[in-house]
Amino acid sequence: HRANIVRHYLLPLLYLSYFPYSCPLLVTTMQLNLQKNVGLAQKQATVTPAFNVRGNVARKVQAGSNAAARRASSVVRAVDAPEKAAKQFGVFRLSYDVNNEDKEMMKNWKKTINVAVTGASGMIANHLLFMLASGEVYGKDQPIALQLLGSERSYEALEGVAMELEDSLYPLLREVSIGIDPYEIFAGADWALMVGAQPRGPGMERSDLIQKNGQIFQTQGRALNEVADRNCKVVVVGNPCCTNAFIAMENAPNLPRKNFHALTRLDENRAKSQLAMKAGKFYTSVSRVAVWGNHSTTQVPDFLNAKIGGLPAMNVIRDNQWFKDQFTPKVAMRGGALIKKWGRSSAASTAVSVADSIRSLITPTPPGDCFSSGVCSDGNLYGIQEGLNFSFPCRSKGDGDYEICNDFIIDDWLRMKIKAAEEELIQERDCVSHLIGREGGACAIGPNTPDTSVPGEK
Repeated sequence: HRANIVRHYLLPLLYLSYFPYSCPLLVTTMQLNLQKNVGLAQKQATVTPAFNVRGNVARKVQAGSNAAARRASSVVRAVDAPEKAAKQFGVFRLSYDVNNEDKEMMKNWKKTINVAVTGASGMIANHLLFMLASGEVYGKDQPIALQLLGSERSYEALEGVAMELEDSLYPLLREVSIGIDPYEIFAGADWALMVGAQPRGPGMERSDLIQKNGQIFQTQGRALNEVADRNCKVVVVGNPCCTNAFIAMENAPNLPRKNFHALTRLDENRAKSQLAMKAGKFYTSVSRVAVWGNHSTTQVPDFLNAKIGGLPAMNVIRDNQWFKDQFTPKVAMRGGALIKKWGRSSAASTAVSVADSIRSLITPTPPGDCFSSGVCSDGNLYGIQEGLNFSFPCRSKGDGDYEICNDFIIDDWLRMKIKAAEEELIQERDCVSHLIGREGGACAIGPNTPDTSVPGEK
């Protein structure tokens, strides 16, 4: 015991007392180790102030400080519990010396936007993040800061994603932050791409999946409501995406309801592909393709209003039974067919469709065309019950906003299919009424209810 006291306490004191010139080396080593753990070495001009900042923040947190101190306390928590911290990786070209070529390239750049991505260590995000960082989505003049949300289980994988982004040297990528707290990751977000959701496990009923993911999107919706930019655009990918978007929207009253989108663009892209192949045309000749309703097997890919080469699709493909009996189910079942062939879900094409959805909002829609998105049904002219997240044909002026197209023809067959999709979304809404502060909703989805989940997403 005495030997331990001498070794651990007295010898260090003697070292510090008799070798003062060694102190700077010892302190510097300690500081650099702390910086490495926190991942903020690039943001600190000197090492010594870092100790002071952390000490001050720690005292504020212990005293119960305000929200600003709570956000700053992530620096302290990064040391104590890195899996729970909002960890910040390298800040890219924010305040540093640039040469004349860099200045020429950067002078026309826009203000940096903050893009939060959930499920950021998953397969879809693995494709999507590099498209975002490269400028392929928001444009070659749009700097971007990525704020990546994961879970405790996926935290190390999230670190790996951030490292790969750093190593890719994208000029437009200004910052990468990772964490597991949505209140930290959504802070100041201009866009929230909600990719993450719990997958359906063996034996899990569809109603159970709706409940499990509903709780996730309730929490994340509340976080968006509190800390995101007031005009934040939200794109929900995690399934059931329309109902998840509805839950997030209802829990974020501080954000415009029309800013919440559910991803049905993948269904639209699949529909365009099938029409182009059947007609023997290139896909760019296919336009005005809408997907109505839900991202499920009740979805309604609209061939009545679609055009191929500027002509009605039904005039180019003269086979009405093909449209009803093959085209519609083939689009809905495409994900399952892909899994049978490849053994995995459609991560890459989903990421592409997310990028397409964003570009459709920030690029003017060509005259006479449209894009599909699950949006708030308030004020629609098609008789769909208000308050749902329902996929409609939309158009945009390119300012991030949109309007529902009101010039689509609806025949009896199309109306019947759309009505079935509406009833399904009403059922899903009633199952999550307790998550949006409404009482009395009875969930009618049970073991005997037909399973309309998209194949591959069950």
